[in-house]
Amino acid sequence: MKEKKEPGLILSIIPLVAMGLFLGVGYGIFHLKAEVLLLCSATLAGIIALFHNYSWKDLETGIVESVSRAMPAMLIVICVGLLVGSWIASGTIPMLIFYGLKVISPSFFLVTACIVCSFVSLFTGTSWGTVGTIGIAFMGIAEGLHIPGGPAAGAIITGAYFGDKLSPFSDTTNLAPVAARSNLFDHIRHMLWTTLPAWSIGLVIYFFIGLKYGNNQIISSEVNQLLEGLSNNFNFNLFLLLPPGIILFFAIRKLPTIPGMILATLVAGLLGMIFQGITLEKTTIAMATGYISETGISQLDKLLTRGGMMSMMGVTLIAFCAFAFAGIMQVTGMLKKIMNQMLKYINSTGSLVVSTSLSCVTMAFITGSSFLSILIPGELFSNAYRERGLAAKNLSRTTEDSGTVIVPIVPWSMAGVYMAGTLGVPTLEYAQWTYMFYFGIIFAWIYGFTGIGIAQKINDDETVQGS
Repeated sequence: MKEKKEPGLILSIIPLVAMGLFLGVGYGIFHLKAEVLLLCSATLAGIIALFHNYSWKDLETGIVESVSRAMPAMLIVICVGLLVGSWIASGTIPMLIFYGLKVISPSFFLVTACIVCSFVSLFTGTSWGTVGTIGIAFMGIAEGLHIPGGPAAGAIITGAYFGDKLSPFSDTTNLAPVAARSNLFDHIRHMLWTTLPAWSIGLVIYFFIGLKYGNNQIISSEVNQLLEGLSNNFNFNLFLLLPPGIILFFAIRKLPTIPGMILATLVAGLLGMIFQGITLEKTTIAMATGYISETGISQLDKLLTRGGMMSMMGVTLIAFCAFAFAGIMQVTGMLKKIMNQMLKYINSTGSLVVSTSLSCVTMAFITGSSFLSILIPGELFSNAYRERGLAAKNLSRTTEDSGTVIVPIVPWSMAGVYMAGTLGVPTLEYAQWTYMFYFGIIFAWIYGFTGIGIAQKINDDETVQGS
């Protein structure tokens, strides 16, 4: 067999540039299917690899390894579809929408949605679970209050990722210090320097944007129609809070996510049969293919007809295609070649933080994976931080500021497709409203160049906060 050769830098960049063109022009302008465009990018990367003596077996191994790392997330996606269908059938989500419509003012909707989702995600550790449950309820409230989908989804997703970044129950919050070799709770405290001010600025913006919705004088009759439709078609009681309670219990006790989601789904199905009088057949249909609302109120039926495992198959398919591309880029060394080139231009703490940040963003756009956007830069930059005498928690904070929160605004990423599919708002439509994501990166860069909030390394076990 001929010896494998690692592609040079120019050839390594070509698939990335091609993917940017395919998705930017094909998906962004002509609305072509992202799955096919991602496969075209993967094919180009594969052709380059074949000319460097990589066999199909090598590429297949890279693809399988890449997809296998994403498989737990894919299983959670499918379970969310299962959960949403059952929670609507049980009356849990309709009840949350009902009382939300009664108590939330349009003027304060964006602020309220962001804060509530922040705390739910903080205590559960899951942005996806927050968006797939309370997030859907808030979107229903937004529709009833005539709040546009873009800002509503932006506020919900911002809150969900605020909690996800800071929760000790979150997978990415645990992964970042592992990749950077820092301490979990040091990492969480250190993230407050960037995340808290960025989140607060977003809340202020949401407050002022929300004021213009408070003057809407034509929604009261439509809200009353939705309230009447919900109360006439569902029976509400405290037992319907059991499914969310199960999810919260599993999260707090750090129990496995999928068994908790399945248990919450089964309990919701049972509650639907007891309190809503839905048959076992319709319950299973809601879980498999989605709940079908037949209230006779078009706006309400559009809102509640959703969920089911089949609704998540599109998310799963695009994830396979994205991780196929990432697998080829990784197994051939093209990804590492691009990352190593960036290390040559670092001459200060500020440039190190900016390089780390841009690397995370690049990984997010190439792989569509929050895990890879944390793991790869964390591995590549760990020595650079150590050599400059910087605490590892600076690296772990930057990977979360620039990796975790960027993935959900990448249209072809699994998170982006999931958020768009779950909330019914295109990724590019809500991305412009996720202010915390952008201000977090800005604060990270400012701290890097000023030294504010930068911790110096004392020894392997102790770090001290910078001025």
